[in-house]
Amino acid sequence: MKYQNEMKVEFDSQSQNEAFARVVISAMVAQLDPTLEELSDIKTAVSEAVTNAIIHGYEECEGKVHMLCKIYDSTIYIEVKDYGKGIEDIEKARVPLYTSKPELDRSGMGFTVMETFMDEVEIESKAGIGTKVMMRKKLESIDK
Repeated sequence: MKYQNEMKVEFDSQSQNEAFARVVISAMVAQLDPTLEELSDIKTAVSEAVTNAIIHGYEECEGKVHMLCKIYDSTIYIEVKDYGKGIEDIEKARVPLYTSKPELDRSGMGFTVMETFMDEVEIESKAGIGTKVMMRKKLESIDK
């Protein structure tokens, strides 16, 4: 499959870069002329994935977060990847309200939010190696 457009960005795992990721994904998605709801959904899903990489992936050390976005027709593909500690039990992590960081007042809804706002969410993770979250969303505004 040949993509019509693609971008890759890498940034430090600092909490202020979550806002940077939202701006970057907004600029990329804007070319598809999304509705405000579609844009908000995508930004929120990216925000959750990036926040997970920063808070859970790298915990108390700093690393790089990688974001890849590809556009094909009316569908956007997004990957958020870290090389942090990884997720020991992906199925447990996907359970609503589960959090490995209750002391940080985390809600445990990150993956649930991503799955609610995107058409598809896949997670690959290996303990000690890192995590990759792959998301897909078909923009309905283009078909109207």
